[in-house]
Amino acid sequence: MSEAGQHDPGAGMPGRGLVRAVALAQAWSTRGQLRVERRRELLLDTSWGCDPNALFWLFSASKPFIAVLVHRYVERGELQLDAPVSRYWPEFGHRGKQHITVRQVLQHRTGMPTAGSALGDALAMSNWRRSVGRIERSAPKLDPELGPAYQFLIYGFLLGELLQRVSGRPVEELLREQVLEPLGLRDTFVGLPDDAWHRHIPVHVDGPGGGIAQSVLNRRVTRAAVIPAAGISTTAADLGAFYRALLDDRAGHGPGLVRPDTLATALEPSNERQMDVFARAPIRWSAGFQLGGMRWGSRTGPMGRLSSPLAFGHNGSNCCLGWADPRRDLVVTYLTDRVPRAPAGIRHLAQVSDAILLAVDRQGG
Repeated sequence: MSEAGQHDPGAGMPGRGLVRAVALAQAWSTRGQLRVERRRELLLDTSWGCDPNALFWLFSASKPFIAVLVHRYVERGELQLDAPVSRYWPEFGHRGKQHITVRQVLQHRTGMPTAGSALGDALAMSNWRRSVGRIERSAPKLDPELGPAYQFLIYGFLLGELLQRVSGRPVEELLREQVLEPLGLRDTFVGLPDDAWHRHIPVHVDGPGGGIAQSVLNRRVTRAAVIPAAGISTTAADLGAFYRALLDDRAGHGPGLVRPDTLATALEPSNERQMDVFARAPIRWSAGFQLGGMRWGSRTGPMGRLSSPLAFGHNGSNCCLGWADPRRDLVVTYLTDRVPRAPAGIRHLAQVSDAILLAVDRQGG
């Protein structure tokens, strides 16, 4: 063990093979956590500039948590994927939204990436009722047939309000009781509580306007808000435990977060070689996750050029990433405090992922 609870990446054969990934990560950000686990063996668990139990804001790497919760309700028959959202939430069905289905929301296929504007969504994100009201008053702007259109913030409010209408309970309670507590994720919070504030890691935003953005994102009121699409605070270890549970559930011997057939539905690709018209990037989407194996000319996804098409996970503003690869029985979680410009950030995440995959594949076994 080295400083700040770091596991020495040079100890043992697996660690030596992952030195490049660690070097890339530590050169990229001032604070971070990187964890690699294969076949239940912890190959790497390192942190720099912070303690191992420091809490990082996941940004959009938060989205799979609420997506899994929705699939649990589908599994129990309390929601139907191809039912219109307005069946459960009548106020949603105004201004041309009456036919939008639960599945389309999960797949970013509503034609409504924002509830009016990205800036308006960001300014409202700390207020649940304001965010939901904006969604109810908004109208689709894009044809879903043109391709997915990433719902970067309203995704969580859409799915969260849907779950609250069905259950009659706050979504943060549902997530805690049905996902976090059963998996023992004691360091994962949907809205950061006061007694955990001292563990939070502030973010640093690159580029013009970065100072303004980080002043908003680092506010206590922002971190404490329930923002399911972007506002989960956690550690690399807890995020890894979430993906390990899903890998094991997929194989039929997990904790029972979802059944294997439910997860198969959640992981079915919903687009191939198609640009996301809002993100302006090629993304392989499913009903709740980004998928690996994305290679389009010189472009690749955050899970790397070597990633399996079966890999699934989610990027968070190019500063946080969690994913699992069933083919390799591999879980990778990488959290940083740096929010970079998009092209450079995606390239970096892909480089770290590929360095890990190359090291793991060379080990074989």
